[in-house]
Amino acid sequence: MANAYFTISKPTNDPFLGYMPGSSEREELKAELERQSNQIVKIPLIIGGQAIYTDKTIKVTMPHDHSHVIAECCIAGEKELKMAVDSALAAKEEWESMPWEHRSAIFLKAADHITNSYRPVLNASTMLGQSKTVFQAEIDIAELADFLRFGVWSAQEIFKDQPSSSAGIWNRQDYRPLDGFICAITPFNFTSIGGNLATAPAIMGNVAVWKPSRTAVLSNYYYMKLLMWCGLPAGVINFVPCTGSDMSQYVVSHPKMAGFHFTGSTAVFQNVWKQVGENIASYANYPRLVGETGGKDFIFAHSSADIEPLATAIVRGSFEYQGQKCSACSRAFIPASIWPQVETLLKAHTAALKVGDVQEFDTFMGAVIDQASFETCKEYIDRAAVSPDCEFVAGGAYDDSKGWFVQPTIIRCKTPTYESMVKEIFGPIVSIYVYEDDKLDETLSICDSASPYALTGAIFAQDRQAIVKMEKALRNASGNFYINDKCTGAVVGQQPFGGARASGTNDKAGTTLNMIRWVSAHSVKEAFSPSSAIKYPYMSQP
Repeated sequence: MANAYFTISKPTNDPFLGYMPGSSEREELKAELERQSNQIVKIPLIIGGQAIYTDKTIKVTMPHDHSHVIAECCIAGEKELKMAVDSALAAKEEWESMPWEHRSAIFLKAADHITNSYRPVLNASTMLGQSKTVFQAEIDIAELADFLRFGVWSAQEIFKDQPSSSAGIWNRQDYRPLDGFICAITPFNFTSIGGNLATAPAIMGNVAVWKPSRTAVLSNYYYMKLLMWCGLPAGVINFVPCTGSDMSQYVVSHPKMAGFHFTGSTAVFQNVWKQVGENIASYANYPRLVGETGGKDFIFAHSSADIEPLATAIVRGSFEYQGQKCSACSRAFIPASIWPQVETLLKAHTAALKVGDVQEFDTFMGAVIDQASFETCKEYIDRAAVSPDCEFVAGGAYDDSKGWFVQPTIIRCKTPTYESMVKEIFGPIVSIYVYEDDKLDETLSICDSASPYALTGAIFAQDRQAIVKMEKALRNASGNFYINDKCTGAVVGQQPFGGARASGTNDKAGTTLNMIRWVSAHSVKEAFSPSSAIKYPYMSQP
């Protein structure tokens, strides 16, 4: 529990740096990009604070230049994963008994270094390893610092919430860490999410076994090294790149797994939920399952929409970071009356986007993350090219000769249930359905029900009555909802992020809603003048 004498003020979001020509941050980042491009980092496992090297390794390459190796990463097997669990459990007692202000200081110190001297290191590794442009990497790394600062503040707010007490009684609530360890499995698309999923439970006093994505392992490794430098005790977070099947067999199945923190595919999360359910009697506790999964995020326009911001929102929302954001716009519904104007702008904007090497600062889009993603995008494009239900408004090309490049692609679909309108693709492909203006209610219903996901969504309208109608109709279709803005770009502390239905448990990372999942409330009643009477007063004879 937080010490009442040590409190922090509510944090503010880290401001983004501009990286304008001639700026110091631009020159520093370019130098760091050059340095990291010219080395191959040997990435070990980190178990119990020790670097562990294994015989099984994988090569880490730049997605936009897949012949360029930037790291070689060790892979954990059964032996190492069991070591990681044992190490976490061995560190648990000392970590959770460390005073709250000292635990918090580690993460606040890390946040300060992320936003200062360590910023170029994390930005460069995110750009090179995950093919993010300078701006997309910058907002990612700023978010990582925000997660740490808001996480510590949220913990404090939870600890401050105490029950009332009556005369002669003191009631208090202790928020203890979960009884066991946390399993964290993190995605490739955000360094901030990679860091947060293991860190958030640790802020609350838990220990963790962390499986980073193989395609984000370089930036995640640099973050792990920073935590250790900032004083994170050995074993509190154990860094174990490995296969998903081994993680499932040796970590998720462990009787002392007390929580599972996940961002990734809906299928994987559902399989873990099934595994936990089938083996529930073998766990020491009911594991807390927290997941942010798939999405089929939408922009829905009304005939009164302002055309230019609408077209901008579709292009930015769909193609920033190659459509590989959980929140990326993947489908849009446009009324027929404004479609010709929207189409003209979409064609012009998309044609002007530069796709290429993210080290060139005028690049808008890099490459998709790996060959599997490239093949998925290619297959959707190829099927649309021969489908009578589709026509290309823009894009439709791809090239894997140097990097995993997919051109920004807009498909107009004649039916709102064509596969690219309802299935998650996770690439730079957006599908558009043009509806008749008098079919607004019917199309809103289709938007709400055609996809199993409910992560993000946006509406565009100037007519306030239409906004009210659309917001009400789509209330359950997303966890993050935007009015006259793109459906991406949630900021920690401002638009808490998460969705429901097949998109996850909606526990809103970076808020008390998420942090409280990693503690178990322990209520304590202390009587200052305990009664020695057996009979109650009403039992006295008249």
